Amino acid sequence: HVDEIIEVLNRPNVHAFMHIPVQSGSDQVLRAMRREYTVAEFSYLADRLKAGVPELFLLTDIICGFPTESEQDWEETMALCKKYQFQGIHISQFYARPGTSAARLKPLKSHIGKDRYKELADLVTSYDRNEHLLGREERVWFGDTEQERSKGVNAQGQTVGRTKSFAKVLVPRNDSLLGRSAIVRISSTCRLHVEGLVVG
Repeated sequence: HVDEIIEVLNRPNVHAFMHIPVQSGSDQVLRAMRREYTVAEFSYLADRLKAGVPELFLLTDIICGFPTESEQDWEETMALCKKYQFQGIHISQFYARPGTSAARLKPLKSHIGKDRYKELADLVTSYDRNEHLLGREERVWFGDTEQERSKGVNAQGQTVGRTKSFAKVLVPRNDSLLGRSAIVRISSTCRLHVEGLVVG
């Protein structure tokens, strides 16, 4: 059904967003987790989606420090994350849920999961996933107001929206934008959001 998913994600009224939790870049770890897919199958799906939806916002999940995860397994996970530079990664340290088969496995030393978590978090914060938007004019759908970062010229808050490719956009507060779309010229970017001005 990949072609049908691509067709839907390319519709003008649908965000180009997919959450596909891979959990690990190692087939050995995926088998131990009892996942019913391989890294190659995940990569095939991700590659097809990215080819068909070039500005796809691809979100994934990674578990750090699964009991059977070797250093080689972790290197494979890091390689996968570097290859795709996911727009978002939900990172978690392994936690043994009572009653699961994983809870019966001998855990790794606690610092290993913490170190791997930090290594991946450092990778995620090392690149600006929104940099390509700088200077562009994008249609943005607005639906929220944010005040926590508001100061100086934005003391009244900012109106929050999303582009077609799900980038978070902040503009000076204008409640009349809520529930509507408008064209925004992007003037600055960072890893988590972009800022700009409404131009149409």
